[in-house]
Amino acid sequence: MTHFVLVHGGWHGAWCWADEVAALERRGHSASAVHLPSDDPEAGAERYAEVIAAAVREPGADVLVGHSLAGLAIPLVPQMVPVGALVFLASLLPEPGRSWRDQLASARPMAEWFYDKALPNQGRDELGRSTWPPAVAAELFYYDCPHETAVAAASSLRPQSSAPIAETTPLKAFPDVPLHYIGCRDDRAVSQAWAERTARERLGAEVTWIDGSHSPFLARPDELADVLVSVEP
Repeated sequence: MTHFVLVHGGWHGAWCWADEVAALERRGHSASAVHLPSDDPEAGAERYAEVIAAAVREPGADVLVGHSLAGLAIPLVPQMVPVGALVFLASLLPEPGRSWRDQLASARPMAEWFYDKALPNQGRDELGRSTWPPAVAAELFYYDCPHETAVAAASSLRPQSSAPIAETTPLKAFPDVPLHYIGCRDDRAVSQAWAERTARERLGAEVTWIDGSHSPFLARPDELADVLVSVEP
């Protein structure tokens, strides 16, 4: 049996993993979901990694699954506590010596839908944290989910601090543990071409593709669980 530590992406919370936890448990495994301090304007990737490290139950064996923005934090965890493997799910990937904003300025890591339809509608609150109108979030993250699921998820999002995006990554090199990347074929957030190329260059991994949107833990949790349990720690 493997224990999976599930780490949400930007704007989300531990709530988004409920169906995935159940899907993994049906397969004889266990899982827990981390709640990151994403709305804390001062919290960067290292603080996220500390929270994730504290959730590891069996050092050296647990598999960490980082969705989207969490990809900037999970490779920092093995220097705090041993893990069995890292799984990057529809994930951003840090580049040592640069910030995510630097990467945005020099490449197009996001999907065209994100640039054309989503980004022009992104908001900011009084603390400078980014927000999404629920209707935009539903189309960006959950367009292939049941309507009720998409509405509930979009209304549960919270502001996201820019700290882990603006800072130069604390990562000096990717850790020497098994590294995996799962991509979503119809992702409106992360570019498929960027994910395929960058996973190979930085992780030495070929992308395992699954159908659907940026949020398979809500749209197709059983399909995602089947892929996760095939990961070799």
